Amino acid sequence: MVGGLMKRRKIMMVASIVALLSIGGCSVKHKDDTKQGKTIAASSIKEDKEAIKQKQLAYLKEHEKEIVDFMKAQSPKIESVQIYWDETQWGVAGNGTPQGGDEMILIFGGFNQNPESSWRVDVVVEDGKINLKTMSLGQYLRIGGRIFE
Repeated sequence: MVGGLMKRRKIMMVASIVALLSIGGCSVKHKDDTKQGKTIAASSIKEDKEAIKQKQLAYLKEHEKEIVDFMKAQSPKIESVQIYWDETQWGVAGNGTPQGGDEMILIFGGFNQNPESSWRVDVVVEDGKINLKTMSLGQYLRIGGRIFE
């Protein structure tokens, strides 16, 4: 009887260890799946943001004339306006509060075909939509770093 009891205990012990290892293996596998899911979610969010930026940039390009007209209105000496689309930046306006201000798109360019000229226009983004009515001069018109008058 004692031998049978010992044998039974060993079988129960081995069965318990196998059961624990199986459960542990499943939870480790699940944890790995979760990490992969988070990585996929993060990359899809990044792709979503990039897709939104591309749509916003396309919208701005469709409204290039309004930007050009706005810049020409800054000085009667501006004959032509160049927009450097590849320098466009997205960000949050600093307003002195921890959460920051409005979402902004910063558009850069030059004028009068002068490679030393520069300007910046800021546009507010409200709920993901560009509001061209908020267009403002973010930096003075400049040539060679000096304010253009």
